[in-house]
This record gives sequence, C-alpha cells and structure tokens, in this order.
Amino acid sequence: MRYDLPDIPPPKLITALRNYNLLPVIVFVPSRRKCDESAAEVALDTTFRADISKQAERQSLFDQYAGENPEIKRHKHRNILVNAGIASHHAGHLPSWKLLVETMMSSGLLNAIFATSTVAAGVDFPARTVVVLNSDTRGNDGWRSLQASELQQMTGRAGRRGKDNVGFIVLAPGRFQDPGKIAELLSSPADPLDSKFRATYTNLLNLLDAFDNFAQVREIAEKSFAFRETAKKVAGLEKKSVHIRDEISKRLTSGGISLPVEAALGFERLAGVRSRLTEKLPETRAEMLRRWLAENVREGRIVSKNKSGRGFLLVLNVFGDKVVAMRDDGRGSTISLSRIKRVYGKKYPLDESSIEKAFEDIHTGRNPILKEPKLSQKKEDPSEAAELIGRLMADIIPDGLSDEMKEEAETALWECAGDANRLESIGRDIANLRSGIWVPFERRARVLDYFGYLDFESQSVTLDGQWLADLRLDRPLLVGEALKEGIFEKLGKSEIAGFMAALASDPDRDYGNLTPSGKLLSVLTEFEEVIYDVSKVEWKFGVEPSEEINLSAAATAESWAHGSGWESLVRNTRAEEGDLVRLLSRTGEALMQIARLKGSKLEAASAARETAEILLRDPIR
Repeated sequence: MRYDLPDIPPPKLITALRNYNLLPVIVFVPSRRKCDESAAEVALDTTFRADISKQAERQSLFDQYAGENPEIKRHKHRNILVNAGIASHHAGHLPSWKLLVETMMSSGLLNAIFATSTVAAGVDFPARTVVVLNSDTRGNDGWRSLQASELQQMTGRAGRRGKDNVGFIVLAPGRFQDPGKIAELLSSPADPLDSKFRATYTNLLNLLDAFDNFAQVREIAEKSFAFRETAKKVAGLEKKSVHIRDEISKRLTSGGISLPVEAALGFERLAGVRSRLTEKLPETRAEMLRRWLAENVREGRIVSKNKSGRGFLLVLNVFGDKVVAMRDDGRGSTISLSRIKRVYGKKYPLDESSIEKAFEDIHTGRNPILKEPKLSQKKEDPSEAAELIGRLMADIIPDGLSDEMKEEAETALWECAGDANRLESIGRDIANLRSGIWVPFERRARVLDYFGYLDFESQSVTLDGQWLADLRLDRPLLVGEALKEGIFEKLGKSEIAGFMAALASDPDRDYGNLTPSGKLLSVLTEFEEVIYDVSKVEWKFGVEPSEEINLSAAATAESWAHGSGWESLVRNTRAEEGDLVRLLSRTGEALMQIARLKGSKLEAASAARETAEILLRDPIR
C-alpha cells in the first residue's frame, strides 16, 4: 500500500541517520540525475556537518587516483567527494571515478553514497546502513516494481564485516514507497536464475561447426539451462507416455490377442476421422472460416485486416496462428490468422521486383479477392468416405482369427481408443515443446543459408560462416555483410569507428547534435539498403530484425577517433561520461573482434585493429 507521503530532503535524511549513528550509508535512488542532485544538496546544505577528520586521507587518495587517471581532476563532484565525504555513483560516471568512490567507501572515508539500484549487483562496498527510497525502479522499458533478488542485493550491502554487529535497512517515506511490497519482497525466495543462452546466429554457427548436424545442435539446446523448465515438462510427458503405452500393450496382448500398440493408434486415428466425417461439418461459420484461412493464407499472397480495401499485407511466412507479413511501406508486421478479413488470389515470389508488383496489382485492382465458402456448401454427404474408413479399421485386425477372436480384438481396440488418443495428444505436446526450443535456431539457420554462411541441406558451415562464427557481436549478420561488401577497406580510421559505433551502440541512446561526415553518412545511407535486405529475409523466416542504426553514436565515435579531446567530446555530445565510455568501449571491443580475422579478412582486420587502438585511448580503457 502506497501512503503518498512527501519525500524527505536528502540533507535532512543524512542528518537524521548521523544523529542515530547510522552512517556510513548507501542511499538507493531511482535515477542518475537524482543521485547527482542529492549528493550536491547534502554537501551544499549549511546544516550538514562534514566529517573533516578524514578529509586529508580523501585528498591524498584523490590525488593518487588523479595522477593515474587525469580525467577525474575535472569531475564536477570532486570537491563534494573530498570535502564532504559524499558521493554519487551510477553508470553515467567515468569508470575511474566509480573505482575511486568504491575505494574510498571500502576504506571507510565516506559518509554517504547516493547510488542507483544497479550498483548493488555490480560492486561490493558495504555500509552500516542502506536506505531504500522507492519500491519501484526504472528500467529500459520505464518504471517497474523491484524484484526480490534486486532488493536482496541492495539490502545485502547493510552491515560491514568486522565493524558492525548488525546492518540497518531504512525505508524512507515517499510518493513511490510501498512498505508492504518491500516486506513481501524481503521474505520472498530469490528470483529464478535466467539463462543468457539464446538462439543467435553466432551460437548456431559455433554449435553446428562443433557438432556437424542439426540433430546434435538441437540436443545440446534442449539440455541447456535456458530450457530446464521445458526439459522437465518433456521428461514428465515422456514418463506418462511410457505408462500409457504399457497399459495399451497389456490390453492388446491379453486373452490370446497379439496386436502392437501402433494398431491401437492407427485404429483411433481412423475412428476419429470417421467420426468427424459423419458430423455436420462444420458446425459454425467461424469454424469454417478458420479452416478456410488456414488453407489459403500462404506465403506470397496479399491479405487485409479489414474489408474496406485498405491496410494490405504481403504474407512472408505462417507459423501456426501467427502470420509474418510486410506492409506496403516496407515495414514488418505480425498478426494472428483470425484477424485477416480478406485474402487475394495471386501468389508472388518474395523477391524485390515481385513484391513491388504485388502491391501495385492490389492497388490497381489486378488481384482478385478469394471468395469465402458458404456454410451450406460444406454440408456434404460423407457416407461413402466413412464406409471406406470403416473397411480400413476392420483391416487392422489380422486375418486368420476366429470370429470370436476378431470380436475380442475389436473390443480391445475400442477399449484402448481413449488411451491411444491421450498418447497422440502427449506426442503432440512433446513435439510442440521441443519445437519451441529448436524453431528459433531453425529460422536463423534458414537466414544464414540465404546469405551463404551455412548450407541448410548439408547441415554444414560454409567458409564465410566459419569466420562469422568468430565474431562475438550484437549484430554479427550485419557486420558480416559489411565485411563481404568490403566497407572496412573503403574507409579511413575515423569513418570505420563511426560505422562500427552505428552498429554496436544502443539504438535508442541519444549522443547529442554531432553529425557524421559526408563520407560516413554516404556509406551509412548505402548500407541502409543492406540492412533492409537482411531485415526482409529475417521477416520472411520469422526472425525479429535488428533495430535501426544510431547516427548520433556514429558521429560521436568518428569525432573521438578523429582526435577530439575528451572535454570537447563531452561538451559537444552533452552525454554523460559513463555513457560515452560505454559506447566507445563497445565499439573498440567490436573492432577487436574483427581484428581477429587476420586469416580470412586481412586488410579489414588490420584496419579494425588500428582503429580500435585509437578509440581505446585514455580515458577509455
């Protein structure tokens, strides 16, 4: 329950904790900006009494770190840290600054740190007290409730080994504080471990190269920790399946009858088909329409989500009830089969010219609408087919048996029909669970096959796939296509840095108003066509395409590689220093991955290494 109480001002909070001998403290704050503001408020408040007894030690340690990391001499909080013993700690600060703050806290030189919740998982500097301001936290997708493991990591920082008999946790009142939720999380078990094993292009190439065929790759995937819950479900279903098969076998081998389990399965399937034929099929128009859509919504056909003749989609692939399609503006879309209201007759190959023609035909009326069937058309007499199926059911019973034995065999088959149906259902459930593990790999295999990195038919990695497998990158397929296009050989060092940053950066991060050079912008514009082609193929095979490239990141890395000073870069981008370090470090590390390809891409590898060395200069380490 939220009480909607006003927040305690940071100076008042720290003073109250000091009066109760509860310093040093880590105050967990939900945002970077609030961390910086809170530290400044406390240090500048006239009622706050700074611990000057340790100021000389703080100054000495600061000078030592500044000698090795000169960039921290200009940090905006240097006086707050040294004079007041107060610090702000979050991902927006330079790594060297964060290391200094952590060292001072571990050495007992600080009164308080204002930090984001991510600090709890990444470092180990305990305090006497931990203050939790919010029961919510801010993630990449906005605000959400804290998780049990996050809160346990935060509160686990309370209490210094060898100094405190107990650690203290304080829930400060505020508009976003929910004591009941915090109490619930503190008594909850830790959140389940989340495996980072995913179906990626690089994982698939490396597994296939190591194990030579899809069957073994699939087996490895099924045994991975990521699919442990699925594996448990499969094992349980398999155990149940064995038990049912044993029960069916007992019935079919008793009283002199000797029929295999497969006879009961075949008999049940035929009985089910005959039953459906003799029903009034279909019972409803909705059922009839669903079947009609499943039969007619096919790759290469145009469909529409409404009957007004707008919102056309070209079907790229169909997976069960999910339809992967392309809009007429080139963007991808995924819809359920039931939302489709119109299907058009013509089918088109999925190449660029045919796709353009498909949408041209639909807008000019040259693609007729398929007529939906009427319910009355489906009311057909199934007696002839039912009689045929009845004869097939009778043929399952072996010849040469007496009439009495045949009757017993037929009775046994009918008695097993229910178990046979359950066995079939369990088999489908197992297949669906396993396909959920394997399908993401298979889809990526087909994309890699299209671009020549593996051969799907022979289940083998090609020469291009072997060097692509060595790239541990977020977007290996795009980088691979760039290498095949020879882009790294065409560019200078600063343009290579910008190009790589556009692919390696977080797509939604803004690095200010810098713009790429004309040459880099031209190359990135041309490369957009490659990205479009890759995305189109990924949509076709049901793979979520990569997000857009980041031009502001490209301009930032290009400027840094061109020789910009650190202060100038921070000023021109208006980005936080920690974010710049993250961008340039990731870009440099990505280039070092390409630098490993000396055996297959010598010129590109050499250029990548030289560019990485330029990027990874101080303060980027």
